[in-house]
Amino acid sequence: MAEKSFKYVIIGGGVSAGYAAREFCKQGVKPGELAIISKEAVAPYERPALSKAYLFPEGTARLPGFHVCVGSGGERLLPEWYKEKGIELILSTEIVKADLAAKTLVSAAGEIFKYHILIIATGSTVIKLTDFGVQGADAKNILYLREIDDADKLVEAIKGKKNGKAVIVGGGYIGLELSAALRINNIDVTMVYPEPWCMPRLFTAGIAAFYEGYYANKGVKIVKGTVAVGFNADSNGEVKEVKLKDGRVLEADIVVVGVGGRPLTTLFKGQVEEEKGGIKTDAFFKTSISDVYAVGDVATFPMKLYNDIRRVEHVDHARKSAEQAVKAIKSNEEGKTIDVYDYLPFFYSRSFDLSWQFYGDNVGDAVLFGDSDPASPKPKFGSYWIKDGKVVGVFLEGGTPDENKAIAKVARVQPPVENLDVLTKEGLSFACKI
Repeated sequence: MAEKSFKYVIIGGGVSAGYAAREFCKQGVKPGELAIISKEAVAPYERPALSKAYLFPEGTARLPGFHVCVGSGGERLLPEWYKEKGIELILSTEIVKADLAAKTLVSAAGEIFKYHILIIATGSTVIKLTDFGVQGADAKNILYLREIDDADKLVEAIKGKKNGKAVIVGGGYIGLELSAALRINNIDVTMVYPEPWCMPRLFTAGIAAFYEGYYANKGVKIVKGTVAVGFNADSNGEVKEVKLKDGRVLEADIVVVGVGGRPLTTLFKGQVEEEKGGIKTDAFFKTSISDVYAVGDVATFPMKLYNDIRRVEHVDHARKSAEQAVKAIKSNEEGKTIDVYDYLPFFYSRSFDLSWQFYGDNVGDAVLFGDSDPASPKPKFGSYWIKDGKVVGVFLEGGTPDENKAIAKVARVQPPVENLDVLTKEGLSFACKI
């Protein structure tokens, strides 16, 4: 098989790869020096669109509309852009072997790729119920969402099962966003999750009560405290029923499973230091192997703000870590230094007419402020998290751009707080005066 050699190779073609490519160009990469190897068939795109506008019946998003870097207000990088810049986009190519000592990657088709510097941007894969041997989990129309191919299958299912019934397994990000998208498509939706409330890794019971109430008002049924243990299919092999652990059986024409992901690090096992489920890096995303960097979901990196090391699965960090790694690579070559990565955790979501943002750390005592009545015509509420007498995290539903900037600043500055009752009363005005 032919061998190709590049100065820089990015393995993975998601959000990080696209933002890294743009940064390489800013830093003066020469034509022919950079390659992106992706198992997907399309150029890097903004993944969050898949669980939102991609599924809408009106105002639908389609490629090339949401290629990177439009999600952060940047230029849209079409496949032609890579050509013009002399960046080799190697699509529909899965790497099955990585030898970091020999600086060699091998594809499923047997192609060999050599590199001088490697950026690992493999991201995550979804956890599938078939991984646990759940009975009947291989039936047709049991779907997942990670890549554009998955979204296309979901679009087909929505069209094919008009006004049908869907069961959403999982109450996290994907569960909440897809329940909303399916409801907008006039599908009858039931959410099932084992936890006492939705989005438990971030939401408090108070925050979750609003979203569960709002979703219920939109016609989404919620079943908590149990899990799917099996599925029944019809003679065509299409899913028809979801069996729950508590003995209930739910009718379903479509099942969407969103029970989390796992970082794709298998190729590098035993070759590179790992921690907290990811590849351990420094504040420049350099791994324990020289000339190998890791960014996005797979990187476990030093969080300067909290003086610990973390792995973050979010598009904001995927973008920023990629840019940091490329700046570090180029400054290293030029004998210059750059600032360490100083990341403020940021999460957001949009569903129905709702839009929330969260900044910081959700640890310590939480206080709820504002109007969190699900029946309100314009709900606006939030939460502060207070640890060691300081505000360390802020959540806001329905914020304006300026208010969202204000809560980000609070999470970064960590102002002291003496009285939680006063903070509850002040609510958003506390953030706006910082």
